[in-house]
Amino acid sequence: MSIDSMFVHKMWNDHELSKMVDGGVPFTMLSDSGGKVGKIYGIYDEDAGIETRGRFIIDPDGIIQGYEVLTPPVGRNVNETFRQVQAFQLIRASKGAEATPSGWKPGKATLKPGPDLVGNVWKEWKTAMAFD
Repeated sequence: MSIDSMFVHKMWNDHELSKMVDGGVPFTMLSDSGGKVGKIYGIYDEDAGIETRGRFIIDPDGIIQGYEVLTPPVGRNVNETFRQVQAFQLIRASKGAEATPSGWKPGKATLKPGPDLVGNVWKEWKTAMAFD
């Protein structure tokens, strides 16, 4: 979503994104004309009429689970976004019985939250990273 029009989104997808992602982005881009949604999330600069680049991961209950806000000169990593969404999905499916260590990827070892993990995360992380 951005304050750009649907026409700008189409041009961006057709001339840029489709060259970076086969077939373009696999979701509909939305236009936030006037920055109404950006104001809610605190990324719309009303004086300048622009939005800062932000990524918000919102769970099915409408709760923000993660976010990242960057200034325009710094690019984002869509693979990291996908990795985080997969991690949040796994945690939600496990009802909190699992946690993901730094750099976790699907199929890799997870952590089991509890008193035994306190002071031992480094051991679990080291073991998980050894198989990367």
